[in-house]
Amino acid sequence: MPNVLAADIGGTNIRAAIIDAAGSILHEQRVEAHLSDPDLSAADIVSTIETVLRPMLHHDTKAVGLGFPGFFRGDSGILAASPNLPNIRELALADTLHRAMGIPVAAQNDALCAAIGEHRFGIGRGVENLLHITLGTGVGGGLILNEHAWTGEHGMAMEFGHLRVADERLCGCGLNGCLETYASATAVCNSYTKATGEACRSDEIYQRACSGDEQAKNVIEQAGHYLGAAIAEAIKLLDLHTVCISGGLTGAWPILYPALINTLNARLIPPMRSSVNVCQTSLGDNAGLLGAAVIARNMHR
Repeated sequence: MPNVLAADIGGTNIRAAIIDAAGSILHEQRVEAHLSDPDLSAADIVSTIETVLRPMLHHDTKAVGLGFPGFFRGDSGILAASPNLPNIRELALADTLHRAMGIPVAAQNDALCAAIGEHRFGIGRGVENLLHITLGTGVGGGLILNEHAWTGEHGMAMEFGHLRVADERLCGCGLNGCLETYASATAVCNSYTKATGEACRSDEIYQRACSGDEQAKNVIEQAGHYLGAAIAEAIKLLDLHTVCISGGLTGAWPILYPALINTLNARLIPPMRSSVNVCQTSLGDNAGLLGAAVIARNMHR
């Protein structure tokens, strides 16, 4: 079977790779691209992605798959909106790139791509139902139900980062109290800065917590608390038992996980307690890339 080109589009970086049918990454590159700049137009974003991907195309590459943060309309490749990109509205991302690059393109929410990748190649292999959560610049969610990616009636199911867990903190989506404003790597950094006046990356905050910084430990535990509360609501609604988490904030797992699991069990109804397997991804930061490869290959069949 032919190889595909997969890309995982983030707020500050684009990762792209040539991937074969077995899920092996044959060639990869990471390019810094500040797509989270709110002043960027849709045309700017498409042009940046094309500029990164075009040099990686080869004669044996038959399709491109993209994971992109935002709300997609089913499998149409149309990006309805992206919370941190206010200039994006109803962008035909897949079709626009297809016309520009001359190759079939599939595009889907980045967290759903990660769920697909984890289900096909990682910890979710052989599991019928899987909730995958990404903890990065924002919080994303992807859902596998009965071994199929579930996008909902309008393509926007499992916007996990926009579950309401509190009443404060304005989110980029326009609502208040979204999980993303409490449990993302960005939220942890913001909370620490507010508490101490110091700006640090999330990995630095974890290192400070390990060195005895109580404020650092508190903001990570707070993120775990809100994450556990949100997972509990999803479990009560869906009755699934495998939850996989990826993203930069999982580097703080030894502090994040105990707070998460304590709140999760406290918020679940008694028959569900201790029956949910919450684990880190087995694919590292490759789940999104591998899922993007899967949607590209499915389109090419």
